[in-house]
Amino acid sequence: MVQRTGGYRKKTRSKLSKRPRDSGKVTVNSLLREFKVGDKVRIAIEPAVHKGLPHPRFANKIATIIEKRGSGYMIEFLDGNKKKRILSLPIHFESI
Repeated sequence: MVQRTGGYRKKTRSKLSKRPRDSGKVTVNSLLREFKVGDKVRIAIEPAVHKGLPHPRFANKIATIIEKRGSGYMIEFLDGNKKKRILSLPIHFESI
């Protein structure tokens, strides 16, 4: 049988693309953003940065910062009735 194709970014052509006005280089301020433990953030995926990218199914979820690990943050949010924790970079967050 043939192996099924697809990976982490499968079927995300529209989800992980920017509008022409927003495309271009990422700003330094968004790379160096700092958050405190307990802050609420929205998972807003930045498609130009692949490192620390959360799964596209978690886009636009509201999460809480649990801890800082290196340059990334551990966040916790509800996916249905289940609590999930993921590690991601701050460029993929927007403060609320």
